[in-house]
Amino acid sequence: MLDENTITAIADELVDAGRTRTPVKRLTARYPEMTVEDSYRVQNLWRQRCEANGRTLAGRKIGLTSKAMQYATGISEPDYGIIFDDMILDNGTTVQWDQYTHPRIEVELAFLLKEDISGPSATLFDVLRATEYVVPALEILDSRIEMEGRTIVDTISDNAAMGAMVVGGNPVRPADIDLRWVAAILYKNQTVEETGVAAGVLNHPAAGVYWLANKIAPHGDTLKAGEIILAGSFTRPMWVHAGDTVFADYGKLGTITCRFE
Repeated sequence: MLDENTITAIADELVDAGRTRTPVKRLTARYPEMTVEDSYRVQNLWRQRCEANGRTLAGRKIGLTSKAMQYATGISEPDYGIIFDDMILDNGTTVQWDQYTHPRIEVELAFLLKEDISGPSATLFDVLRATEYVVPALEILDSRIEMEGRTIVDTISDNAAMGAMVVGGNPVRPADIDLRWVAAILYKNQTVEETGVAAGVLNHPAAGVYWLANKIAPHGDTLKAGEIILAGSFTRPMWVHAGDTVFADYGKLGTITCRFE
């Protein structure tokens, strides 16, 4: 494990990288002994730094939950990160492309909680009972660490590559639809780039949510009522550039769109 001074230096480096839009060199290249536990220590301190600067926790994101994402990244286990309130964008928004580094888009479902979910024995039924609405979302991935050769340790330290999310479509109650069969078609500039079905996320998109509740339980943490939880992508990430328009069609759950300038 890395010492506290090193953890502090890395967290401060990542705060600065987010401000300057200049990715730092890969952590695992500089600290080959760095562990997953170290990376969550970095993420937690990064979160504290952001909160001290006035940002407010709004929810959590779960990443690398589908085979599509694991194959795309070469990483075979899920991870999680923090969603701050300034990361949540409205449907139809115009996004400044240069606010992010190497932005990519993922297709996801988000769970808005009406009750707390506590591990370490949370189940699918706990998630469905605690969820008020499920809503389509697009995640904008960001990179504060150079991408080539990244491992799970780098990704977790980088807040699981969370940049922002665009929420749209039609919120539904989980009992009103078979969430496993929610499908999406992802377009860039009127061309279909990706398609996927939500069952690709651990066989049920709610599975990632109880995985997260159980994962954070040993640290004395819980998922709280009012939080929004991004459950993980069921398509590969799609690169976007300035001038691109993104459109996602979720069928009965409606559509989401955003444009990058």
